[in-house]
Amino acid sequence: MSAALRREMLLHGEAVASAPHPQQPLDGVQRPAEEPEDAGLRPKTLQEFVGQTQLVEHLRIVLQAAKQRRQPVDHLLFAGPPGLGKTSLAGIVAAELGVGLRVTSGPVLARPGDLAALLTDLQAGDVLFIDEIHRVPRQVEEILYPAMEDAKLDIMIGKGPTARSIRLDLPRFTLVGATTRTGLVSSPLRDRFGFVGRLDLYDTVELRAIIERSAKILDVQVEPAGAERIAERSRGTPRIANRLLRRVRDFVEVRGDGIITEAAAAEGLAVFGIDDLGLDKVDRAILDALCRRFSGKPVGLTTLAQCVGEEPDTIEDAYEPFLLQQGLLQRTPRGRVPTPRAFMHLGLVPKDPALF
Repeated sequence: MSAALRREMLLHGEAVASAPHPQQPLDGVQRPAEEPEDAGLRPKTLQEFVGQTQLVEHLRIVLQAAKQRRQPVDHLLFAGPPGLGKTSLAGIVAAELGVGLRVTSGPVLARPGDLAALLTDLQAGDVLFIDEIHRVPRQVEEILYPAMEDAKLDIMIGKGPTARSIRLDLPRFTLVGATTRTGLVSSPLRDRFGFVGRLDLYDTVELRAIIERSAKILDVQVEPAGAERIAERSRGTPRIANRLLRRVRDFVEVRGDGIITEAAAAEGLAVFGIDDLGLDKVDRAILDALCRRFSGKPVGLTTLAQCVGEEPDTIEDAYEPFLLQQGLLQRTPRGRVPTPRAFMHLGLVPKDPALF
């Protein structure tokens, strides 16, 4: 954005977010630095990316076609549960195209000026990654529409009868959005993405490959059976798999010989409270409240959250999906109900078998 235009907007009382300094976070928020290990475990190319075979193949075609035309790739939207690789794919897109990557998130873009500063600072072909794009405020989202379609930025200067609109030209760029709640992305915004990819949970074979790759990067020796045991308890999520790998690595370095065997992996996971199904302390507390305290009767979400000491939104978004996928929990009009498998997992017998 030119200095003259910026001065004019300030004279008219328009609050404009200044372009971020190269050494400062692009979204204006100082975050803790990412652990070097976490950064190093991310795949850098499509060749290194494990799993999501169909999505990766589609993305490879889209990127190759854009490179052949020497044009920016279409805007991309990646959807799926947390920890499946949406952020990694955004970095891969920029790396494969050989362009810059700018990173921000939906909640940070509170004002139109915040987004305007980012857009005007982009270079031709750059990738702008917006995480949690479903949380972008509506007034900010509306600025994205002409930017995505026509590479234009509409700015209102002044207020009241003297207000006027200025349209700025932007360099052609690629917007990569990531969301865990596709239904919350407004239809006008979703329709402007040229490619929408859904990331699914990983199977055990894929997670084992990820764990073995991460173990090489972390310089830790892991046996195939040990990697398999960690993979089985990773909830189909690479982020959880890498986290459990690091904790088991700590365990074998302190209480073992530094090698992750099947027995060492099982013992280490048990020490950190991860059971055979991958459930942690809070998961088991939820099942225990449903099965033991309420004897399998329907329980409201708020009541359940108070019983386990968590927020209702946390229970609903972070814990319930996996319990539902594992067939341990059911949602009914009357409340949450445990399944027979939940009783079996806790070693309990339903007091009233007629409930099932």
